[in-house]
Parts: sequence; structure tokens; C-alpha cells
Amino acid sequence: MRRILLTIAYDGTRYSGWQKQLLPEVITVEGELEKALRILFRSPELTCIGASRTDRGVHALGQRASIDVDTTIPVDKIPLAIRGLLPEDIVVVKAEEVPQDFHPRYDCVKKTYEYRIFNGKIKNPKERLYSTFVYTPLDVEKMNVAAEKFIGTYDFAAFCAAGSTVTSTVRTIFDSFVKKEGDMIYIYVTGNGFLYNMVRIMAGTLISVGLGKISQDAISDIILSKDRQNAGQTAEPQALTLQEIYYDFKGKLVDSNE
Repeated sequence: MRRILLTIAYDGTRYSGWQKQLLPEVITVEGELEKALRILFRSPELTCIGASRTDRGVHALGQRASIDVDTTIPVDKIPLAIRGLLPEDIVVVKAEEVPQDFHPRYDCVKKTYEYRIFNGKIKNPKERLYSTFVYTPLDVEKMNVAAEKFIGTYDFAAFCAAGSTVTSTVRTIFDSFVKKEGDMIYIYVTGNGFLYNMVRIMAGTLISVGLGKISQDAISDIILSKDRQNAGQTAEPQALTLQEIYYDFKGKLVDSNE
């Protein structure tokens, strides 16, 4: 049996998130991926373990998931072999063999998310599924100053939506910044993990900073308050993309030719 780590990209528009649901009529990315994998490897019980549970409408370029399979298919050929079995909005970008004790969620050292804001006078219909629209001009410099205040290890309870079941709301943010290109504003956040809707609440808070509704210097106080009501609104899901999930393999990747 071989443990294979897959890198998956998908357009989350028509999916009810990553994680498969009990109701068969609910379409999820994980559910569609497992169906294709079971056909490819002729294994009706095959399951995959995802690294991150993206919500309904959220996209990914670097989602990760592991599978255990007994196969003679060369690992680097798996993306090509499964391509015709997946819907067009899901792609296996890469496959690599990892040690048997590897876990895609617990061995993750950091993740990067991108949030996109179309800040123009008129909506761009091509961007409606991949960004949130804000008509009023946003102060990107103030947003960037505010974003930098997320960096560090804090209790981010104020940036966690109701319904979370985690035992600790402490997380470490390694990098957080905002930039603008034309009418598009990009928010990038890298951390060791994220709470339920955390990035979307951070984005909503930064939008409020850009609109002048929240001071650029208020972020630290909001964090210290641990009160969700003090942060901004939860920003829309379609503008969020899971960019990359990082691991520190330290040379432990298995040679696929062995």
C-alpha cells in the first residue's frame, strides 16, 4: 500500500464546499474526487483525507489530500490518468508519494489564502464568481497597515464564526498584506491554521478599515477583545481562494521510482 499526496485545484462555485456530506444530492469537491479515484484505482471503498475544509463557493489552487492505494500506475502519471474522470472544474495538479505516517492536515506547517476585492465604479460580470464587489473607493494603504497587525501568535476568537468546535482559538499568522492592481485589491494571509470563517472575517474587517468604518490601529484591540462583535462582517465566500498548503518534508518524500 502506498500513500499518495495529491495537490488539487478547483472552482468551488457549484460545490457545497470541500467536505463530502451524508446526503448524496449534496455535491462537494471531495465527493467528486473520491468517485473519480475509486474508478481509477478500482477500489470502491477508497477515501481521501483533505488538508483543509473550504466552504461553499470557495476556490482552491493548492488544496491537498492523501490516499492509500495499491497501484502500479506511476505516481507522476496519476494527474493525467484521472483527468478524464473528473468534472472540468476539478483538476489534480500533482501527485507525490509520501511516508505512511504522513497526514495532510496534522503535518501542515502553514497555509496561504487570497481574498479578491473588485473596487470599481461598475461591476465586472466576469469577476462576480471570483471576487467581492465594493463600489466605494477603499484606502489600500490603511488596509495594508491594518493587515500587518494580524501578524503574530494571538487568540483570534474575535475572528471566529459561531459554530466552531475547536478547543483553542490561538493561531499564528506569519504574513498578512494588501496590494492593489488596477481595480482589483488582493488580501494575502499566511498562517499555521485558520478558524471557522477566519480569513473571511479578517477580509471583512479590512474592508471596513478601507471604508473608514474601523481604524487601521484598531486591529490589535479587536484581537485582544476576543469578541466577534468587534470585528467586521464576514466577507463573501466566492472571493476566497486557498492558494497553497506547505509541508516540511525534510527529505522524507518517497522516490516514486522505487
